[in-house]
Amino acid sequence: MRGLGTIVNTLAVLLGGAFGLWFRRGIKESLQESLQKACGLATIFIGISGAMAEMLTYAEGKFSTKGTLLLVFALVIGALIGEWIDIDRRLDILGEKLKQLARRGNDSKFVDGFVSATLVICIGAMAVVGSLQDGITGDHATLFVKALLDFVIVMVFASSLGLGALFSAIPLAIYQGLITLFAVLIAPYMTDAMISGLSFVGSVLICGVGINLLFGKTVKVANLLPALLVPVAYTLGQMIF
Repeated sequence: MRGLGTIVNTLAVLLGGAFGLWFRRGIKESLQESLQKACGLATIFIGISGAMAEMLTYAEGKFSTKGTLLLVFALVIGALIGEWIDIDRRLDILGEKLKQLARRGNDSKFVDGFVSATLVICIGAMAVVGSLQDGITGDHATLFVKALLDFVIVMVFASSLGLGALFSAIPLAIYQGLITLFAVLIAPYMTDAMISGLSFVGSVLICGVGINLLFGKTVKVANLLPALLVPVAYTLGQMIF
């Protein structure tokens, strides 16, 4: 069944969020704060490890890095486009609307939970590759593994930031669902180099989410999302020219 992977992934996020909210009831506010910091620290190292996996190469007995220039261009161009569209503000507005629908007007962490969890579970190669596999071959394995990871991630976010994290299931279902729906059209153009570039830049953005959780909102990660288009455009340019 096409789309089963995204369905299972969405249910895992909802279930993880529900568990997190249940655990949160017996957790002191000071411990919730510590969990948020711990989640931020873990997210930073998840991002760093993903980026290093793509950047580091080993040849002739020594390590070297690649893709540094591409990363700089991606983030600069992404920031220019993102600030022009102001994705960060639009995502915050969506979070505020969901907060009102959920009647959580006094929940100061709702939007932070929604935005942070959404960015972490939606950015990354697993979401793209898994959705493509789901749509083209009906192979759900990658998204099933991602569902398990997202269950744990959202459970931790919900235990520290509250109900907003649970609502990240909505953009996840839409994002992965659309990729699966249009997989037949997208897949022929998705090369290994494109997926590697998406994973590379996406991991750096995930690191930005961790920084915000650890030190407060200092990086407008949502406004950097267009950076994900740069490695795709770069790879297409190499194929054409």
